[in-house]
Amino acid sequence: MNKYLRQLFTAVVALFVILGLSSTIIMAVRANALNNDPRNARSLYHQLGAYRGAILASDGTVMAKSEPVNDAFKYLRTYSNGPLYAPVTGFFSINQTADRGLEASRSMLLNGEADSLIWQRAKAMLTGTTNQGASIETSIDPKLQQVAYDQLGTRDGAAVAIEVNTGRILAMVSTPSYDPNKLATHDAKAASQSYNELSAGQNQNSPLINRATSQLYPPGSTFKTIVASAALETGDYQTDTKIPAGSSYTLPGTATQLPNDEAQGDGVNGQISLQEAVAWSSNTAFAQLGVKLGASKVSDMATKLGFGSTITIDGTESTGTPMTATASTFPSDPTDDKLALASIGQGDTTATPLQMAMVAQAIANNGKLMQPTLVDRVRAADLTVLSQTKPQTMANAFSKDSADKLTTMMESVVSEANPQLAIDGIKVATKTGTAQIGTDNSAIDGWAIGFAPADNPQIAVAVLVHNTDVHGSLAAGPIMRAMMQEALQQ
Repeated sequence: MNKYLRQLFTAVVALFVILGLSSTIIMAVRANALNNDPRNARSLYHQLGAYRGAILASDGTVMAKSEPVNDAFKYLRTYSNGPLYAPVTGFFSINQTADRGLEASRSMLLNGEADSLIWQRAKAMLTGTTNQGASIETSIDPKLQQVAYDQLGTRDGAAVAIEVNTGRILAMVSTPSYDPNKLATHDAKAASQSYNELSAGQNQNSPLINRATSQLYPPGSTFKTIVASAALETGDYQTDTKIPAGSSYTLPGTATQLPNDEAQGDGVNGQISLQEAVAWSSNTAFAQLGVKLGASKVSDMATKLGFGSTITIDGTESTGTPMTATASTFPSDPTDDKLALASIGQGDTTATPLQMAMVAQAIANNGKLMQPTLVDRVRAADLTVLSQTKPQTMANAFSKDSADKLTTMMESVVSEANPQLAIDGIKVATKTGTAQIGTDNSAIDGWAIGFAPADNPQIAVAVLVHNTDVHGSLAAGPIMRAMMQEALQQ
């Protein structure tokens, strides 16, 4: 009898062990997968039934919030001026996982499930009140965001503004944009239809793509600031150093002729000063300078400024799905002909608008590249500050002396070649860019990067207008200027 009792006891213990292991696997190991499974209706009701925290602009303007509604989901996510802020907020949808913007990068905080909110959850449980997610206070300046959005209008493009000394993103616009409210509706069929229409196979024309961070473009002549900084850092070049130029340059090992857009970029007797080469955007000068410096020096400087690495803008794995910027590229070990093209921002050189805003920011900040950020602070429902973002240096890309010389050269881009970009009473440092794209180079990506005031930099800006038919100074330059004016008059 005792033998059978022991066997029964052993069997019961084994079953309890199996039950414990299976429960542990379900609750711990597979918890995230099960919660994210679209077939999990309980998870869907739990997420949509949570009072999600608000997303706010720097002045308190509400960009996203949860509103009580009389349906099974209890709360509806709403977006004020949705298309304006969509690249920042992303969307929270009934049938699409939040995979972009702050809705994704701060999802655990917004829905109240983050570890840092454990006491708020316990308090809500004990008092029988609704658990509320944290609010996210961003660095976005609504007026500056609106100016950039209005200036881009119906064009395909992006604009980014960064506070020079801190790396705070003051504006981040991508056009064409979309209305997150159409994806947040509790009508699953309508939300799905809107998503399918907007995603369009996730091709390059999709409004859902944040062109400021997730799309790569040839940066054109704006990349010459990086080649110039590499040259200055060698100690062998000054603003008045004469470098080879000419009206055309034969790409090494080819019969391809590279011309200049402006006759002033040809120089005199085949020579031009480094400052004049920047001012008049001399292709022949910078193609030869890049080859003379060598791929290693140009690539090293590009890497110091952020090229080659995915850039995290906001969030961690513990707060959601981090918001990142696609890695900008400079070719690895290029032949001299490809290096020449890469040195003028063509060929295999590509960059995001955020990356080029960071280049302008580093020049304005004495060579110090700052980590770009979107969130200033996070507050619990009781207004307790859970976290506050502090400025962080990503790299000391080059010396203050080089930065000062680059600033002087970029000021000459306005004073000599593009006086229409000047702002009364304010010194502006800029570099425009015109990258040829499309079949037979039939279209243009127009760029402008810069900062102001040049003698006391406050704001750095990058603007990209895709698939245009005029030079960057005309397509993107006026947008940059308008953004600077708005930021500096506040």
